Amino acid sequence: MDGDREAMEFDVVIVGAGPAGLSAAIRLKQLAREAAREVSVCVVEKGSEVGAHILSGAVLDPRGLDRLIPDWKERGAPVHTPVSGDRFALLTRRRAFTLPTPPEMRNHGNYIISLGNLCRWLAAEAEALGVEVYPGFAAAEVLFGEDGAVAGIATGDLGVNRDGTPGPNFQRGVELHARQTLFGEGCRGSLTKELSARFDLAGDSEPQTYGLGIKELWEVDPAVHRRGSVLHTVGWPLDSATYGGSFLYHLEDNQVAVGLVVGLDYHNPYFSPFEEFQRFKTHPAIAPVFEGGRRIAYGARALTEGGYQSVPRLTFPGGALIGCGAGFMDVPKIKGIHNAMASGMAAAEAVSDLLAADGGATEAAGYRARLEASWVLPELRAARNIRPGFRFGLWAGLLHAAVDTYILRGRAPWTLKHHRDHEETFPAKRCHAIDYPKPDGKLTFDRLSSVFISNTNHEENQPGHLRLGDEGRAISVNYAQFAAPETRYCPAGVYEVGEEEGADGPRLQINAQNCVHCKTCDIKDPTQNITWVVPEGGGGPNYPNM
Repeated sequence: MDGDREAMEFDVVIVGAGPAGLSAAIRLKQLAREAAREVSVCVVEKGSEVGAHILSGAVLDPRGLDRLIPDWKERGAPVHTPVSGDRFALLTRRRAFTLPTPPEMRNHGNYIISLGNLCRWLAAEAEALGVEVYPGFAAAEVLFGEDGAVAGIATGDLGVNRDGTPGPNFQRGVELHARQTLFGEGCRGSLTKELSARFDLAGDSEPQTYGLGIKELWEVDPAVHRRGSVLHTVGWPLDSATYGGSFLYHLEDNQVAVGLVVGLDYHNPYFSPFEEFQRFKTHPAIAPVFEGGRRIAYGARALTEGGYQSVPRLTFPGGALIGCGAGFMDVPKIKGIHNAMASGMAAAEAVSDLLAADGGATEAAGYRARLEASWVLPELRAARNIRPGFRFGLWAGLLHAAVDTYILRGRAPWTLKHHRDHEETFPAKRCHAIDYPKPDGKLTFDRLSSVFISNTNHEENQPGHLRLGDEGRAISVNYAQFAAPETRYCPAGVYEVGEEEGADGPRLQINAQNCVHCKTCDIKDPTQNITWVVPEGGGGPNYPNM
């Protein structure tokens, strides 16, 4: 695109206003204040506002918040619902059997929250310290200096037509130059993916493995609401070979968050995580919670499940990875917020030392050592074998997890390996089709009505942000060999295969305006033919309090 871009200079630029990015920004300003130094910090966020793209269960372990802002209660953080009780259950088609709650899943002292609302509050705290927060600006390009080090980012151009030409409202993106750039894009960030390839960040780690989390927020009858109650389940509707589980969290104001997380290493291309989630709500132990209730929000997001052995090299010349994009989720705990916040703080401290030294170094080498000295990496190391143990199925996985937790206590003298999720999809001829029931519009719903209440919107006349490396492969491979799995694994109805009158055969239709930015297609496509890149800033879902 012709035309010079305006440039702005900062000490630190942070990509993503999630818990990691905002914690890093706040910590940088705290350290600068303590040292009586000036450090300029900018946070860019692709959502239309902070929190618009944030989705999590979520049960918060408050350790990260305690360390970042010890007086958060007095300062009015939106953390109001302490966990009052835990239950862990095994579901069959008709029954629910209570199991002992594993130590990692016990939530005494934790809180049920809206992570989106917490991020909005953290952004206000950051701005009060002098951080510049810019929502609605998508970081679309990594900038590199002549020495090959990261030198900042550029935001995407606005007002570009579908064919790539400038439209009537065209506005060139802005270059944000920085001495250090922290990437907190969340799971499978497009710039993180580019940096990983350029600097071979994952060269000495196991492949990352992923899950897809689908969530709804309901307003329920006060008679069935149990504020602070937490339920996790395994088993039905998933078969014993498919990793995953559900959650029900009772928040304040008669609201209940319900969700299903499915490992993206499942085999059957006919499997639909969205339809399995809708089916889950019909279980006799689950459906009564929602009788007479009202669904008020919907969303979906991929999450990292690889744990300790999949954490990549975290630093590179000019920057570092923080948060879920670096893989700090603790899968047995089903939590990542506290680790994301801790990673942001650790990176901020390492970057602060680097800036203060002013010795010409470009890599915040002390970052990983700080994570080793915190709870983050020791916690992940102790839990490293639990998720890969489920490759042998639910029953073997539960037995292995019990042995690893109660007997070996996370100190097994071995580390199990991971696989690449997209390589686990079987050809359609090896699998059976799944006949999912039609939605009733009261308890179960279709994808398009779900996307509607996610408030998803994209400018339609813009270049597609879901890009095919080879358009023909969508039919010759995905459709012919795998029965077009993208039409089922996408929780937003983005992909359809149809035939046009007079056409030579079927074609893939991409409804990019439906995309909720979950990144599943970028992860699960069998031949890695789909690449997700950022659309125009401000596009995507607008989650109110997810």
